Formats: sequence, structure tokens, C-alpha cells
Amino acid sequence: MMRQININNYIGDQKFNRFHLTLLLSCIFIIVVDGYDMFMLGTILPALMKEWGISPVTAGKIGSYALFGMMVGAMVFGPLADRFGRKNIILICTTIFTLFTFTSGFSNNPSSFGLQRFLAGVGLGGVMPNLIALVTEYAPKKLRSTLVAIMFSGHAFGGITASLGALVLLPLYDWRAVVWISIIPLLIIPILYKVMPESYAYYMKSKQKAKLIATLNRMNKNTQFTEQDEFIMNVSDDPEASFKKLFTEKRALSTFMFWTAAFMSLLVMYGLSTWLPKIMQSSGYPVGSSLLFLITLNLGAVTGAIFGGKLADKFGSRFILLFFFTFGFLALSALSLKPNVIFLYALLFIAGATTTGTQIITNAYVSQYYPSGIRSTGVGWELGVGRIGGILGPTLGGLLLSAQLPLHYNFLAFAIPSIIGGAAIFLVQDKYGQAKRMAERMDYVPETSTV
Repeated sequence: MMRQININNYIGDQKFNRFHLTLLLSCIFIIVVDGYDMFMLGTILPALMKEWGISPVTAGKIGSYALFGMMVGAMVFGPLADRFGRKNIILICTTIFTLFTFTSGFSNNPSSFGLQRFLAGVGLGGVMPNLIALVTEYAPKKLRSTLVAIMFSGHAFGGITASLGALVLLPLYDWRAVVWISIIPLLIIPILYKVMPESYAYYMKSKQKAKLIATLNRMNKNTQFTEQDEFIMNVSDDPEASFKKLFTEKRALSTFMFWTAAFMSLLVMYGLSTWLPKIMQSSGYPVGSSLLFLITLNLGAVTGAIFGGKLADKFGSRFILLFFFTFGFLALSALSLKPNVIFLYALLFIAGATTTGTQIITNAYVSQYYPSGIRSTGVGWELGVGRIGGILGPTLGGLLLSAQLPLHYNFLAFAIPSIIGGAAIFLVQDKYGQAKRMAERMDYVPETSTV
């Protein structure tokens, strides 16, 4: 007897199980490696400046090369994954950034190092939107923001790992050792290929019914589907018009506001992660303490992402983002007053939770705002345009350090973008998002699969 199954509803109604845990752990591993490769630069930047005799402005430009690559990667690989499948694109991008991060350790000058950081950045940028989209696609409806936030908190764990690695390796070896160990995760790629599921939207689009059935049967062994079953999706999927769809059906203003919020959030996130150790050193703190400050910032990011994701699932992403952006502004403003050490650590923790944590919740919000057929495109362009802010963040930090301004100016320069990001989220028209439309039964007419 033939059954007709609405995949969106079927997946949304599932309870968290082993299938979701396997997917989540696989994506967390990749995002931890991503975070290590990205934040590692901030831990070795003082050593690079000393060895190559470069100025803070030049060092800031080096920090921006990877971010420029990330902008390219997000814009290119996000739409490609909507066409060719997310899993393969994720693993290709992981291989790219792992290899070029490793080879950058053989560089003997800023130009060679910067070029390889750019190429690694292409992979780094391509992997993020697709990880977010894949987790969102398979997450139970009530856990989508939470699971995306938990997954993306691995980025901050990668930053913590980079800081701890630098604390151990820099006194014993030079900065190259911190870079070279990034090759180790490449050995795990074959395992990830075996255990990670491919996007069900891709299987529907490419008429791969057998693989779709196998994936759905992995998700719930109590409900086994067969070739006689018919599958439908709630979302019309026209890959030729995927970018244009970001601006149709009254989504244009919200798309631009998401881009603005990501621009401001990533400016703060990458500006601080690149320059915090050097800023604190310039203010008289020793190298060890400066790296501990970076660890504290990333611990705050992990906490903010996980708890923020749970709050977003309960109270709505828009409300929680407004709260986080506001507290990010207040924490960074308070840091500019040079508080005592205990209060300093507390504020850095809050700043990490409400800057990096804010970006993670924004990614989860964006991934749910757009329909499945353009989800990777929507997140990819949000992150891609946001990378422009990420590119400017390290450069801004370099300019501030070169100007030898007092400490409070450095933190105020990163506080102001937080309040601008909050204003952008305030202007997002939530009522035109996919989740809202589905809740109000205003979604697209279901499309019958022809597989």
C-alpha cells in the first residue's frame, strides 16, 4: 500500500535520537577544526610580527586575507551545495582549509603566508553555511536553534584549543608547530563521509529515492519506508532562481538587515579574536595572561551560543538577539573603563557570549527564516556579506594599535557595531519568514516528488 509522506513534517516531529547525535557530533568536529584554523592566527600573530618585523597594520591585513577567502567561499559554496548536495561540499571545503592551513606553516614571508590564508579561508567560508543548513534540515522542529547553536559553539571550542595549543607549543617550539598540527583532522575525513547524511532536499531534487529512503530509515528504525512510498516537500525548489528568492515574497528588507547584523557581528568577533592578546599585551599584561583572556572570551562564546540557542527556541530568535546585542554593547563599553582583573574576566566572558554567541544565534535564525531550497544560499550570503565586516575587524584593530590609542578607545570601537547590529535585527520582518508562514499555514503548496 502506497503512503504519502511529507518529509518536512516527518523530520520536524522526530525526537532527538542516535541519528541526530551522530550528525551533530560530526558537524561539531568539523566546526572545532574550523575554529582552530581561524583563531590560531590570533595566538601566533605577536610571534609573526616579531619574526618578520611587520607593523600592526600589515599584520591586520594578514588577518583579513582568510576572511576575504571566507567571503568568497560562503558565497560560492553555499549556492553550489543547494545544487549538488551539502555533505560533499562540506567535506571538500574541510579538506581545502585543513591542507592550506598546514602548508602556511612553511611560509617564510607575509605574502606567502597571506596567500595560503586566503585559500584556507575559501574552504573555511564554504563549510560554515552548509553545516548550519544540514543541521537545521534534520533537526527536530523544537530543537533547531538549540542544535545549530550547540554545533556552532564548536567554533569557539576551536578557539580555546588554539589558545591552549599556543600556550603549550610556543614556549617549546616556534609558531609553525601551532600551525602544523592542523593537518591531523584530515585523517578523519573518510569516517565523516561514511556517517554523515546528505541533504534530503538534494536527494529529492536529484531523484535519488533509494538514498532518501535509506537516510529516513536510519533516522527512525521503527518507521521503515519502501520504494512504493511517495514523498513530498513543503518547499518549491527552483535552483535557477535561488539567489533571487532571497528578495521575493517580501523578504528583501529582512535579507539586507541580516547582512547588516552579520557584518557588525563578524567585525567585532574577528577583530577581538585576532587582536585581543596583542591589545592586552600593549596594555601591560603578560603573554600568558593575554592568551587566557582569549580563552575566557571563547568560553563565553560557547556558553552564550548554547544557552542562547535554547532561549531562542523558547522565546524566539529575534527577541534573544536584541537582548544579546544590547548586552554585548554594554560589556564592551564597560571593558573600555579598564576594570580590575576579576571584573575584566567577567566582562570578557559576557562579551564572548554576546558577540560570537550572537553571531551563532543569527546563523540559526537565518537558516530557519528561508525555505529549505534556498537555505544554504541564504546562510551563505548572510555569512559572505558578513565577512566584509570580518575582513575590516582585524584591519580596524591594527589601525587602532598603530595609533597607540588608550585602551578604552579600542573597546569602544568594537562596542558601537554591536548596537548597530541590534538595530538591524529589530528591523527584520519576522512575519515573512518561513517558520512563521508555516505556523500560520501560509507556506508553499506541497510539491510531489517524482522519484
